[in-house]
Amino acid sequence: MKLRVLVAAFAALFALQSGAANAATSTSRTSAKAAATAKSTAKKVAVKPKAAAASSAAAKKAAAKPAVKGKVASKAKATKKSAAKAGARGKAAPVRVTLRKAAPAAAALAPAAVLASEPDEALAVDAGGMPVLGSSAFYVINQNTGEVLLERNGSAVLPIASITKLMTAMVVLDSGLGLSEQLVITEGDIDRLKGTGSRLSLGTTLTREDMLHLALMSSENRAASALARNYPGGEAAFVEAMNVKARLLGLWNTRFHDSTGLNPANVSSPRDLAKLVAASASYPLIRQFSTSPERYVDINGRTHRFGNTNSLVRSPEWAISVSKTGYISEAGRCLVMQTWLHQQPVVMVLMDSQGRYTRTADAKRVRKWLEQNTTQRVAAAGKGIDG
Repeated sequence: MKLRVLVAAFAALFALQSGAANAATSTSRTSAKAAATAKSTAKKVAVKPKAAAASSAAAKKAAAKPAVKGKVASKAKATKKSAAKAGARGKAAPVRVTLRKAAPAAAALAPAAVLASEPDEALAVDAGGMPVLGSSAFYVINQNTGEVLLERNGSAVLPIASITKLMTAMVVLDSGLGLSEQLVITEGDIDRLKGTGSRLSLGTTLTREDMLHLALMSSENRAASALARNYPGGEAAFVEAMNVKARLLGLWNTRFHDSTGLNPANVSSPRDLAKLVAASASYPLIRQFSTSPERYVDINGRTHRFGNTNSLVRSPEWAISVSKTGYISEAGRCLVMQTWLHQQPVVMVLMDSQGRYTRTADAKRVRKWLEQNTTQRVAAAGKGIDG
């Protein structure tokens, strides 16, 4: 009896241990399976962003390809068009030699290249305290004392364009020819060199005085040509008189080949031009005509308005006694003036600038710089001269 009870107890204990082992094994397998499933899911989730990123990159690359291709095609088309134009002309476009340099690092806020496209007179200075200008060569001097107030490339010999007409005017007035004599515009006055136009059509008849006025104020090339052509001995004698006058004034870097300035062989230096302006200021008619804001002229029964090529002469802020602008591609834009600061004559010569407004904007910057830095010195010099 006791033996049966003992056997039954051992059997029950064995069964209990086997059930616990199976349960643990099942639980372990279930946990492992769940972990494997979670790991697989995590891998899939991690792979999806990579695939999305790759897909996005591929999309961007595909989108970029047409744009680049279009840009290259456009560039090739432009190049082909330029080549066709060059071939049609039969020669390469002329290259203008310039003295222009990059603006100093200290003036990075307003370099010359930026100033050249702006009509205002924003003032920036370089490391040496000099104003940053868009003109590659300039010369500013107190005419009374001879003190050089500002200079860069003052001795550089450059084309001077229509600044030439100041010498043209002096030679005409020195000749003593009658200012009321009627002059006629002919074929010989047409610009065959640069192809510039004019409102002075063939057959236009004006007095020598009117021709001189339009040449100085509006830079009329046909008027300047007619003045030279009607000089005793013709244009050749007139140009010779221009060069003789230059030697008499001590303009050793100056040469003239025509009366208009359309010929780029008309050259001078900023220092020479300062002397030319000073000499021009001694002629009352040059002072009057070169600073006239406008003039109405009757041409073949119609009234035409001619304006001054220097807008500063119309400004009440400026007192300008002599003014002349100039432009051809070889010379850039030029401006020379005799203006007044504290009752002192100051000559400004600005050469080889780019941009429509650069030369007048540079003149404003020079004036502002003079007012900020040298006004006291200019005024003191004036007191000394007056005694």
